[in-house]
Amino acid sequence: MGDLGRRARAAARLTALAPAAKRDAALVAMAAALRANVADILAANALDIADAKASGQNAAFIDRLLLDQPRLDGVAEAVASVAALPDPVGRVLASWTQPNGLRFERVATPLGVIAVIFESRPNVTADAGALCLKSGNAAILRAGSDSFRTSSAIAAALRQGLEAAGLPADAIQLVPTRDRAAVGEILKGLDGHVDVVVPRGGRSLVARVQSDARVPVFAHLDGNCHVYVHASADLAMARDITLNAKLRRTGVCGAAETLLVDEACAATHLKPLVSALLDAGCAVRGDVATQELDARVTPATEQDWATEFLDRIIAVKLVAGLDAAIDHIERYGSHHTEAIIASDAQAARRFLAEVDSAIVLHNASTQFADGGEFGFGAEIGIATGRMHARGPVGVEQLCSFKYRVHGDGQIRS
Repeated sequence: MGDLGRRARAAARLTALAPAAKRDAALVAMAAALRANVADILAANALDIADAKASGQNAAFIDRLLLDQPRLDGVAEAVASVAALPDPVGRVLASWTQPNGLRFERVATPLGVIAVIFESRPNVTADAGALCLKSGNAAILRAGSDSFRTSSAIAAALRQGLEAAGLPADAIQLVPTRDRAAVGEILKGLDGHVDVVVPRGGRSLVARVQSDARVPVFAHLDGNCHVYVHASADLAMARDITLNAKLRRTGVCGAAETLLVDEACAATHLKPLVSALLDAGCAVRGDVATQELDARVTPATEQDWATEFLDRIIAVKLVAGLDAAIDHIERYGSHHTEAIIASDAQAARRFLAEVDSAIVLHNASTQFADGGEFGFGAEIGIATGRMHARGPVGVEQLCSFKYRVHGDGQIRS
């Protein structure tokens, strides 16, 4: 593991100094290599899927793990699209001149070596590798045992692309073991070679990383996301957004887990929304008012309001207006993604200003909590902390900065 860190540090130095055109050429070559190795990648994924099914993993887990031809095409396209993004390295973030004539520039620089620890999403291998390369960093990727074969095949293709473009293959390295002890070594920093850790996985993984890491962490612990239907909401819009936010993909961190409906529109909105969810095959756990609407609704417990189900389950509650909705989200939410459905512009402005989450939306699905949808090309993860990066972590968030100071002989008195 120590040699892994040293090789990554050496590759990071070369990658940071590589011209933007060379890094972009490598991204295009990496996308081409993914397409050229499609048979090997899908064969590896089939073995991972077979093992997951044999071990009794649920449907949501299998969906996160699965790669088919369309999904792999999407992975390759995402890598290629990162090449088209503006170069984040060397951007002048601010500049000014002091009275003594010194000229200051704050300039974006790569972070260095970024370790990404993930579980059942093999596409993270490509997304993380591409974003780290675009931002001039090196990536150490630690895949979960469930996605190890698929991730290894993807990483091999990415390294082919790097070499074809004349960049060091070690700019993207997959930890070559399923041994859980490797995670501990990464969290210690690999003898000072790791600059940032990004966990992508379940609560237990993220909690361990946040607890044990000796280097900075970009992470979110839960994706307990909310949709609030304000009294002014258009019912058809509320129905479409709620169904999409909950059911488009239930296993993603931006999936809605709680629906809050304003008491002022309960008579017209609550039953149609609950019926639409139930009819679409979503289990509803509701408060007393919601239970009275349909025998299929089961009682919601206190824990349900704080639960990230990652399944076809949603908690539903009536709230006494905007203040009550904001209070509920503050109490039970995870500061990830929340949406308000409202035609009242003032209510929407208050919600967007007062809800303390990384992503807040007005009249749009929480499933847009994705770096690709933000125009970032892809994301390395979602960060819900308040330091440096927040929300989708794309190429700009994978940069730090330094100060360049220009003088013409000044000395300090």
